Amino acid sequence: MTHFIAAVCLMGLFLQGITKSTLRHSEFQLEGDYLLGGLFDIHYISSPPSQKRPEAIDCSREIFLLPNYRRFQLMRFTVEEINNSTTLLPNVTLGYELFDHCSDTRSFTDIFKLISVNDSIQPWHEPSKNRSKLIALVGPFTSTHALTVAPFFMVDHIPVVSYGSSASVFSEKRKYPSFLRTVHPNQDTVGVIVMILQHFDWRWVAFLHSGDDFGSDGLEMFIQRIKTTDICLAYSKALSEDTDYSLVFKQMEEQKLNVIIVFAPKIYAEAIIKTAIEQNVTNKVWIADDGWSLNKQLAKLEGIGNIGTVLGVAQPVVTIPGFDDFIYFTAERALKADAEQQMLCNQDCNCRNLTAGKIIAADPSFSFPIYSAVHAVARALHNILKCETGRCDDAIPVQPFMVQLRRSNFTLLNQSVLFDENGDPNFGHFSIVFWNHSGDAQEVGFYHFNQSPAFYINNTQIQWHTGGEVPIAICSPECPTGYARKITGIHKCCFRCEICPPETYVNITDDPYNCISCKETEWSKEGSTSCSLRLVEYVPFTDRRAILVMAGTIIFLGLILAVALLFAVNYHTPVVRSAGGAMCFLILGCLTLCSVSVFFFFGKPTNATCVLRYFPFVLCYSVCLACFVVRSFQIVCIFKIAAKFPKLQSWWIKYHGQWLLITGTFSTQAMLILISFSFYPPRPYNETSWYQDQIVLSCDLNLAAASCSFIILPFLCCLCFIFSYMGKDLPKNYNEAKAITFCLLLLILTWIMFATEYLLYRGKYIHTLNALAVLSSLYSFLLWYFVPKCYIMIFQAHKNTQKYFQGLIQNYTKTISQ
Repeated sequence: MTHFIAAVCLMGLFLQGITKSTLRHSEFQLEGDYLLGGLFDIHYISSPPSQKRPEAIDCSREIFLLPNYRRFQLMRFTVEEINNSTTLLPNVTLGYELFDHCSDTRSFTDIFKLISVNDSIQPWHEPSKNRSKLIALVGPFTSTHALTVAPFFMVDHIPVVSYGSSASVFSEKRKYPSFLRTVHPNQDTVGVIVMILQHFDWRWVAFLHSGDDFGSDGLEMFIQRIKTTDICLAYSKALSEDTDYSLVFKQMEEQKLNVIIVFAPKIYAEAIIKTAIEQNVTNKVWIADDGWSLNKQLAKLEGIGNIGTVLGVAQPVVTIPGFDDFIYFTAERALKADAEQQMLCNQDCNCRNLTAGKIIAADPSFSFPIYSAVHAVARALHNILKCETGRCDDAIPVQPFMVQLRRSNFTLLNQSVLFDENGDPNFGHFSIVFWNHSGDAQEVGFYHFNQSPAFYINNTQIQWHTGGEVPIAICSPECPTGYARKITGIHKCCFRCEICPPETYVNITDDPYNCISCKETEWSKEGSTSCSLRLVEYVPFTDRRAILVMAGTIIFLGLILAVALLFAVNYHTPVVRSAGGAMCFLILGCLTLCSVSVFFFFGKPTNATCVLRYFPFVLCYSVCLACFVVRSFQIVCIFKIAAKFPKLQSWWIKYHGQWLLITGTFSTQAMLILISFSFYPPRPYNETSWYQDQIVLSCDLNLAAASCSFIILPFLCCLCFIFSYMGKDLPKNYNEAKAITFCLLLLILTWIMFATEYLLYRGKYIHTLNALAVLSSLYSFLLWYFVPKCYIMIFQAHKNTQKYFQGLIQNYTKTISQ
């Protein structure tokens, strides 16, 4: 007998003996002008049976799901309500063909029945031929069922309006062009869950999900959503009938997880909550999705309070007027009718002990999605048949693809019903519920779509298992101010804290994991959360030290002018001729040009001032040193080399060797400076390494590039020392060695002192010291070489005679000959 019933179930679709009268009085079928299909998983197959031969599934023998049966009855009520309406489809009736779709792989008899014509499936070539009466399908509930069912209807563009399939894939209109849903997709539900986590600052969570398409999609959406947050997914597990929940709890306990998200259908949620009670899992926060957050049986289980606090995202509970009366009126009649009729195997409720009170008290989730789904089809049909005049034009041929549900825009029970371009609902809201101590799902917050404020939770209404304080769900405690997180392991929530060094800061809002370097114009102390502007330092022209140095330079120029005039007046005297004659004016001119550099050490550095700090001094001072080298060599040559090397002296005099040496020095130095400054010119530079809170405006001189030009200066100094030493015993008035040597010693001492100071100090006054070193180098030659000559010309005129100088030479000759 069992095999006979199964055979009837499997083959009944293709037999020609099924008549309308057979199913007329069943609660699964209603005749009408236009047919709606409906798929409801009234029963659930816990595990597929093993079969050795083809057999149909008898859904009525599987696990009964009361909330789904309530939804099944709600569709019946909605159709009856529309048929009794005088404003919606006034002279048109809707019929329905409902099925218990208990399997995603084997309950295809209902699908074939809906798309068949005269109980057979035939190909069609014209839209008006070989079509079933079906104009739309309401359902199925789960995403997995929808994935297997939808393709059959997408071929003919038959509208499929699901009231529970929330997988993201159905938003892809290229694959599912006529698929719509009145329940929000997973990304919306997950988004609200993430908002709850952020609201309570829970960052270390577990995500338990069903192993089907619904759960896998939810996990994917959750991972994508938390990428830009501080939330870490510490543990995830796909649940199935074979899941070892004890092992799951053990693994979560090892991770020290206090917040557990359960994104799974009622069957898995019940299993894990019951196991938690049995295993004495306590002090956890459970977050439910909209599939089981209003589960009335779980909320009243003994020991449910011990597992912790249960929060959830729920479909809003909308009271459907007249539904309770419909249940009381039809329940007894439907049970008697089913007892008398032999239906298809998935059109049998097998719920004879069910009362109207139990149906009404069942989980009311997804009531409005079903109610609005049927109304959306009816409103679309109302528009096609032009029923606005009070009577529908039943002569208009209606085909499924003409039922454009995405254009729906109507108000139902004070709610606007409309869809976006993906066929997803663009209306409604989520309730945020808390399971209180009475076992009720108490609404404590909401999330509204397209309204403001969108998200709200009343924290005071939640009775935490911790005794009032919000539970903590973190891997590592927050770092102190000024510390950055250094990740330990694979999760960004697990970290150690390291203080940010000077010149860096941490911005816990934008990037709490890295110490960010301050800008060049900013500074910070160790452990800072922001940078402060540096004080810009330079020596202005109005600085009193700068004024003193510039005044000294002006005095120097005045002395140069006075010496030049005195030397010009006494140009033909022995003192001027012994000092160098015309060469003295070249030296004085170069010293004057060198002094120009002093003025460019003050004020804000620019490209031009940086070049003028070094170029005039290095070039002109090299010429000065070359002149003193020539003077030292000429004196030694006259008194010592001429007698031993007469040809050398004649060559020197004939070809004006002194001017060749000076010109060569000038040309070489000028070429080297031009080359080095062309590639690496001195340029403004912000000195920030010595002082945290200051920027010292300086000039950056590339010493490596300019080294050749700077080497010439000490080289000339060495030649001066050599020739000066050779002439240490010459006549007093002709002995320039002591004066030149003393000038060189002052020069070297000056720059040693400056170099030492430069190594120890880099503040703004280092430029004042640099200018002072340049000026001191100039004064050394002026005061110790030229001023003594001026003193003789002014106060010891008797020594500035030809006779006096000849006497000195004769005495030197006698001394040498003896």
